[in-house]
Amino acid sequence: MRDKPGATAVPLSLPRPRLPRPSRLRRPRLPGRRTVVKLLVVGVLAAAFAAQAVGALLPHVPLLLAATAGSLAAEGVLYRWQRGMVSLFAKSHADVTVRHVLRDLLLVVGLLRLGEQHREGVYAPLVAALLVFYGLHWAVQAVSVLVRRTRTLPVVTRNIDASALRLTPAPPLLLRRPGHRLAVFGLPASAGLLATAVADAPVWGAAGLGLSLTLALAGLCALLTRLLPGRRPAGEQEVLDWFEAWLAEYRPTVGLYFSGGASSAYQANMWLEPLARLEGRPVIVLRERFMVQRIAATDIPVVCLPKVSTLMRLEHSTLRVMLHPSNSGKTSQVLRIPTIKHAFVNHGESDKLSSCNPYAKAYDEVWVAGPAARERYALAEVGVEDKDVVEVGRPQLGAVRPHAGPPAPGAFTTVLYAPTWEGWDGNPGNTSVVEAGEHLVRALLADPAVRLLYKPHPLTGSVDPRARAADLRVRELVRAANRERGGPRPAPSATAGLARRTAELDRLTAPGFRSAADQAERMLRGPAPASGRAEAVARATAAWEEAYWASLPEWEHQVVTDARPPLYACFNRADLLISDVSSVISDFLASGKPYAVANTSGLAEDVFRKSFPTVVAATVLTPDAAGVPALLESVRRPELDELAGERAALARRLLGPAEPPSRERFDAAVRDLCAAAVQHRARMTKRLAADLPLASPLPGPRREPARPSAPSPAPDPRSHT
Repeated sequence: MRDKPGATAVPLSLPRPRLPRPSRLRRPRLPGRRTVVKLLVVGVLAAAFAAQAVGALLPHVPLLLAATAGSLAAEGVLYRWQRGMVSLFAKSHADVTVRHVLRDLLLVVGLLRLGEQHREGVYAPLVAALLVFYGLHWAVQAVSVLVRRTRTLPVVTRNIDASALRLTPAPPLLLRRPGHRLAVFGLPASAGLLATAVADAPVWGAAGLGLSLTLALAGLCALLTRLLPGRRPAGEQEVLDWFEAWLAEYRPTVGLYFSGGASSAYQANMWLEPLARLEGRPVIVLRERFMVQRIAATDIPVVCLPKVSTLMRLEHSTLRVMLHPSNSGKTSQVLRIPTIKHAFVNHGESDKLSSCNPYAKAYDEVWVAGPAARERYALAEVGVEDKDVVEVGRPQLGAVRPHAGPPAPGAFTTVLYAPTWEGWDGNPGNTSVVEAGEHLVRALLADPAVRLLYKPHPLTGSVDPRARAADLRVRELVRAANRERGGPRPAPSATAGLARRTAELDRLTAPGFRSAADQAERMLRGPAPASGRAEAVARATAAWEEAYWASLPEWEHQVVTDARPPLYACFNRADLLISDVSSVISDFLASGKPYAVANTSGLAEDVFRKSFPTVVAATVLTPDAAGVPALLESVRRPELDELAGERAALARRLLGPAEPPSRERFDAAVRDLCAAAVQHRARMTKRLAADLPLASPLPGPRREPARPSAPSPAPDPRSHT
């Protein structure tokens, strides 16, 4: 529902003038709290090891005791609250194994320095036991890698019964993470050696080392049992055969292909509902393993095919059409399958480059919402022919309710401020947060009859730190306004009702496996959903949204950043949208409500409107937000709204006609492309059947010839190979 990350605005009618880039100079920023904590952890670890070395070499028992305890405490903080630093230490060749070995080595040095020379023989068994423990630790790690490989299947699925693959629950998390394992298993040994140094009693070291050895040996045995033939999951070829058998049984017809980063899952999720309503048997095809669990709750079968060789098995399936909501580097791989027709559906349309990308010409068809997108491709001249452009509307917009009129007298005017993010190119016109965000929010909060919903883009501040800082300042403005405003709050029953609705929705949509489950266990716990679950989720979602808004005071401004409520739910609550040049505008037009666009591009208003057709029916706001009071007045008094007719006309251009509905047009486009795929297959089969007797067989894979025991007779030169 938001623009593709990295998208930039592109002119459609007039060339966009090059604007002077803002200065790249940045004022020095004071280190944030996170940076201070990281530096503190590093400092404590370094100081602890230095003090431990001094305590071992002097020798000084209290210093050795305090330094070792401080080092272990810092390790606990590192793995509990600063996991991001674990990889940083590993890159610096100071991972947990090196730190643990160094800590124990200093304890051994302290023991040897504290004891008399004739006591060295007493401590020798402790040193030997310590070496055996580290040998067991590395053996556990090696076996853990082998177990992980046996459980890494070539196909990852969801909503499919995979019980035939002999899947089992994952090993305990402690046995799979070397850092946690060494810290837990090695703690008794370190504590025992430290107690021996304090009490000069080797029995403590022996007891601690014995416990560590027992834990390591038990972990090794537990992992080795996972490698037994009866405990292993199915092998690669067996999994591939099972997958092909599932394809033959399920017989999918339409697929949604998606590949991308973790933050881009919303681009696929917005197409789940239209895909689920299609006739036939849909399937979702992914390429990244982590993406399987980022796809929202759905009853559609999900398959992840990381390897190209596995992906190519779809060529001989019943799949006829593949829908593509985004472009990625791996898209070209699936486009090589000639038996499938491919349609680019995008994840939103706006006056930005992602809405007329030259890559679109690689697809068989490009599906757009309305005539404006068709014109956009024609003007962009990126190689997409007009005959390949199909107008299907936006089938997702059925959830957007139409305009029901201005706010009732005495009611709050709800304004949704939903700016987009800053993009990759640093253009000041991408987002209004940096230059206009605070001015807009202050102007809105100054009106006592306004209720503000602030919903920033999830990627705000991911590229430009100024955008992140401005976003935080806007949030603080909203919190301060709520403290000053005050008012009655809903009854406790409303909060309790929201809690019940949340629990019900979580029960229906939450994954049914523990957090420590690996991919194989998730496949085991994620079989085909029960009949009617999708309808139950839809009802629970609608009930949750009503309970959510009912639990909030009508006067209270809101900062909406969670996945719930979604953007379209905010559309339905708003009387006015303020945004940037983005797909949010196009979708909001389905409501027929007024909207405004902040112009931070530096262009004059007339040039701004001509450069971006989605702004034609908008109120253009300057960065100082001077036009906000007049805008609010036009929302409350429809006779002052001079853009209502233009919004309706623009909605038809951007989203297509109201009849037939977008869902019907989308379904018809799928049926037509499926029919084209069937006809294409029939033609190719007929052509191959006609040419096969006259054609030479296709070369197969090169194989090494068998070495004969006797010389083979010379081939007849008249024969054909």
